[in-house]
Amino acid sequence: MANKTLLELLQEEMKMGLKGGLYHQTQIKLAYNSNRIEGSRLSEDQTRYIFETNTLHVEPEETADVDDIMETVNHFACFDYMLTHAQENLSEEMIKEFHRILKRNTSDERKDWFRVGDYKARPNVVGDRKTTAPGKVASTMGKLLAAYHQKPSISLVDIIDFHHEFESIHPFQDGNGRVGRIIMFKECLKNEILPFIIDHEHKLFYYRGLKEYRSEKGYLMDTCLSAQDRYEEQVDYFFSDLKQCGPESHPGMDQPL
Repeated sequence: MANKTLLELLQEEMKMGLKGGLYHQTQIKLAYNSNRIEGSRLSEDQTRYIFETNTLHVEPEETADVDDIMETVNHFACFDYMLTHAQENLSEEMIKEFHRILKRNTSDERKDWFRVGDYKARPNVVGDRKTTAPGKVASTMGKLLAAYHQKPSISLVDIIDFHHEFESIHPFQDGNGRVGRIIMFKECLKNEILPFIIDHEHKLFYYRGLKEYRSEKGYLMDTCLSAQDRYEEQVDYFFSDLKQCGPESHPGMDQPL
């Protein structure tokens, strides 16, 4: 095990269908937190129940939103797809596939104007901020990916920079946050940087970091580094010999903010 990378360990546990391991825990925590940030009302226990038993437990008089359930199941599938293709270069086709998997069989798929697995057809905003116009999304995304792939090496700062630009473009009608966070996890794994899960309890710090990133990178960086520290505790429990970043040395953080 000492010679395995984190990606190899997660891929191995996924293929084994191992219960109770790091892959198992990561699936549940990433799906729960990423969906909860976007308004899902499912609890972490309910998310765990769906992953472990493919059923949902609800209390008497309690209801569950069908889209919340579908997007949880879809998130599990999207994470598996991401792990399978983690070593490949990030592309528009891959990003669109993340979106297609996340939004399939939801109520959005039944809307004629909603493009599942393709860029948005209608303008949208993030809070009070305008995003890239639908007609310019494809060219803007192409430029973003071209600039990203021109870098001689990828650091944590580069990945978070990309995330901010991706969320500013907001290329899809809905689901941009979840796609963006899956991309960050993938790119960390690909570049042997410890990935992280943004906790929904810190979503206001996360939102503030995205909003103010161009003038002050520190808010988003600190949120991501704190999340990285929390995930490192899980990794260390399952994989104490992992030779990737430690608490005193986060790859990419030697660059000035």
